[in-house]
Amino acid sequence: MKRSEVNRRIREALVFFERHRFHLPPFAHWTLEDWKRRRDEARAITTCGLGWDVTDYGGDRYGESGLLLFTLRNGIPGGIGTPYAEKAMIVGVGQRTPMHHHVSKTEDIIVRAGGRLRVEVGSVDPGDVLSDGDVLVTTDGLTQTVPAGFVVELSVGESITLTPDIYHAFWAEGEAVLAGEVSTVNDDATDNVFYEKVARFPRIEEDEPPLRLLVSDYDRVLGTAP
Repeated sequence: MKRSEVNRRIREALVFFERHRFHLPPFAHWTLEDWKRRRDEARAITTCGLGWDVTDYGGDRYGESGLLLFTLRNGIPGGIGTPYAEKAMIVGVGQRTPMHHHVSKTEDIIVRAGGRLRVEVGSVDPGDVLSDGDVLVTTDGLTQTVPAGFVVELSVGESITLTPDIYHAFWAEGEAVLAGEVSTVNDDATDNVFYEKVARFPRIEEDEPPLRLLVSDYDRVLGTAP
């Protein structure tokens, strides 16, 4: 993914968040110079992986398979930060987040604004195999059993709970979706199991300076690992 595209997507996201009156914390607007000047006092931000995350899953087709996230809260088990995680996500129309499940994270995905979110679900067999068995899903506290490959449609205000034994992929319909994610502590480096081989973080081609640092930039640029 080119840095120029990452920058463009962040500019678009800032407009999107503003339109939906979703306000980001001050560090969301820090420049590279701000980060270098405040690196030591921002240790909790970088260590817990808070901030911008733009990914094309290594496929260089962001509009078809990609996601923009901003991590607002997170922690390290037994360490600093909160005992939970919260993210804001912008899901584009037809922009599919690949089928995956989590090793330990349980998450609620909530449609905050925009169009409809469609979530395809499947169950996990031993060895992380995608099963053809039924799936027990919970939407806003109500449980139902659905067949593998079932697509749950969520409108504004609705949510789905995804446990570690549920494969899921999602995309927006109608218009882009502002989605919230509230979960147990998040670890994107080790907790994602993708059905097909993809890269969780993109390889960035530096064709222009970064507008904002990504979570995946912190260690390389600041010498602090997320």
